[in-house]
Amino acid sequence: MDKIYIDNLEIFAHHGVYEEEQRLGQKFVVSLVLYTDTRKAGLTDDLKQTINYGEIARQVTKLVQAKNHQLLECVAEEIARMLLRVHPLLKQVTVKLSKPWAPVGLPLETVGVEITRGWHEAYLSLGSNLGDKAAFLNGAVTLLQAQDDIVVEKRSDWIITEPYGVTNQPVFLNGCIKIRTLLTPEELLNVTQAIESQAGRERLVHWGPRTLDIDILFYENEIIGTERLVVPHPEIEKRIFVLQPMAQIAPWLRHPISRKTISQLLAELVKTDEKGRL
Repeated sequence: MDKIYIDNLEIFAHHGVYEEEQRLGQKFVVSLVLYTDTRKAGLTDDLKQTINYGEIARQVTKLVQAKNHQLLECVAEEIARMLLRVHPLLKQVTVKLSKPWAPVGLPLETVGVEITRGWHEAYLSLGSNLGDKAAFLNGAVTLLQAQDDIVVEKRSDWIITEPYGVTNQPVFLNGCIKIRTLLTPEELLNVTQAIESQAGRERLVHWGPRTLDIDILFYENEIIGTERLVVPHPEIEKRIFVLQPMAQIAPWLRHPISRKTISQLLAELVKTDEKGRL
């Protein structure tokens, strides 16, 4: 990925733990590495095809001076989040925020924090088999899109599928979506579970009936195994209600463990079970 640099932008602002720092203010120094694709700009000489570093510098200055914070970490996060949300061509950003002559009572030149943040690609499955199923699924997509740190990029058709695991329950309406997000996997899980709760989801029976189910299928190529979250979602290769809608929006996507594409996994499952379900 190409990089655009802004080095040592000086900003007078009021951040710090001590009351004097927030009252009197001091100089802060911001350096940025902006990750983007400069190919089109380089071939066309068109400013619209790249990131305007002058505009970036003004936006960062305004943000840093707008509100007082105790921690440099908080200021750096706000800078990264603002830039990624405002500039569509920006894929990732490194923010280095320095505080010269910090009041620690020792002879030092500067202290600072450096963070790197960026957009992440993820795929979610959605399902419902109670009430107005389509309304629950459409409502979930709307609520996800309303999140500041989530952009819904693709959505499959909603398909009717037979229950999985516990079969003596109503049929499901299922689908998948592709998103990009600034959230970590755990933060994304918090959002999906909050939306499930808003739809009246109750976790009473494993694989039982539900108003809304949202699962994180893939998050980049990460392999995650914690008490709360397993990614890729377990048994994707056995679930026709996941593979069919995923094949609509990402047939070429490779499972990070098996390295097989969604199309391959779907073909193998259909071949194993001619009825298209387990």
